[in-house]
Amino acid sequence: MRDKLRVQLWPLPTLGVAVAVVAGVGLPLLDGRFQGDMPSWLRTYLYSGTSDSARSVLAAIAGSLVTVTALTFSLTVLTLQLASSQFSPRLLRTFTADRYVQTTLALFLATFTFALTVLRSVRTGEEDGRSEFVPQVSVTVALVLTLASLLALVLFLSHLAREIRVETMMTSVHSDADRTLHRLLPEKREADSGDPAAGNPPVAPPEPPASALTLTAGASGFLTQVDEAALLNLAVETDAVVVVDRHPGSSLIAGTPMGAAWPRSGEPFSPGTRTRLAEEVSGAVRTGAERTDLQDVGFGLRQLTDIAAKALSPGINDPTTAVHALSHSSALLCEMVGRDLGPRLLRDDHQQVRVVLRRPDLGDLLGLAVDQPLRYGAAEPAVLARIAMLLRELAWCSTPEHNPPITAALARLRATIDAGDLDATERHRLAGLTESVGEALAGRWAHGRGH
Repeated sequence: MRDKLRVQLWPLPTLGVAVAVVAGVGLPLLDGRFQGDMPSWLRTYLYSGTSDSARSVLAAIAGSLVTVTALTFSLTVLTLQLASSQFSPRLLRTFTADRYVQTTLALFLATFTFALTVLRSVRTGEEDGRSEFVPQVSVTVALVLTLASLLALVLFLSHLAREIRVETMMTSVHSDADRTLHRLLPEKREADSGDPAAGNPPVAPPEPPASALTLTAGASGFLTQVDEAALLNLAVETDAVVVVDRHPGSSLIAGTPMGAAWPRSGEPFSPGTRTRLAEEVSGAVRTGAERTDLQDVGFGLRQLTDIAAKALSPGINDPTTAVHALSHSSALLCEMVGRDLGPRLLRDDHQQVRVVLRRPDLGDLLGLAVDQPLRYGAAEPAVLARIAMLLRELAWCSTPEHNPPITAALARLRATIDAGDLDATERHRLAGLTESVGEALAGRWAHGRGH
């Protein structure tokens, strides 16, 4: 729920309107109670006009803030449209989660609501035979909010001009993806990495037997979240081992297999246990209409690859942006190889593996970052060179266990270069870069080739 609210534009503005209504009703009441007891030095800083002028001021504030809010909303929608069509539809989450945009809209709507609410408490001496009443503090607060709104408008325009730059968007995606990595992927543990020096053998996840119960998806959509606690409790209570073969970010189709379960004791499940496992595992694996970064470690790479692919399209033809996107992808991949990319193993109180949650390995993540730019940028030497440098940087940061996916990606790169229509100078340069990848895999960095 927090993740859903974080990427919506309405929660903060709605909260601002609610607070403004409460303040617009309560502050005039305090005005009426303490107005005669205010010290003279404080009165000099408060609004001192008549009731008619107060009504004019509040009406002007309310009318102008409606216009400003409409302008701000229009600019926001225009920016969302630009980000979707020019870069990637998956960047909309990054922009709508921008607290600056949400706070600015909240301030504008709160100022409008506050001025409109205070307006009802202003009285002239001719109304219902009651004395004239001007809520001085309330009108002064409305004026201060108006000045703050004007300043916020200027800052919002400056912020918007910076946010629609592709470099800023890629930096935001990189930052979000980096936070997701640190939250979801722990540092490599000696016990699970199989460090021979520590005397720890590799921990291999259990594989489902042929007689295992097939678990199917309950709803179609993107897998957004797996309730780990619910799955672990279910596995312990039913004395089972549960494997979820699909990782967050995968597309699930209702009724198709997504995992398996089998009894630890070797005794077959009872019909009631089979039904319970099928229903509760389906409920613990949640789907949504779009991918999110809640538990999806590859979502940031997906966004960056979308930017690169869009930049390489014939209608845009911006290889420089694609190169910059590959640079961000390289930094994320180098961070990932230092973390535990293997399946997530959930253990019971006796340290027995009860739940296995599949996660993308380096081959999946590297393919996500490289395959489409390699295909769409096959005729652009700058893109091919950056892919070679990405593989070189990743090879330098990785360990020997990661060599196979890097070697496979290097082979695809060489095949693309050999099939491309490139001149001799470009081929010579790219050949040197691909050779440097092999040297980096061997632990040697050839200086002078990364240009």
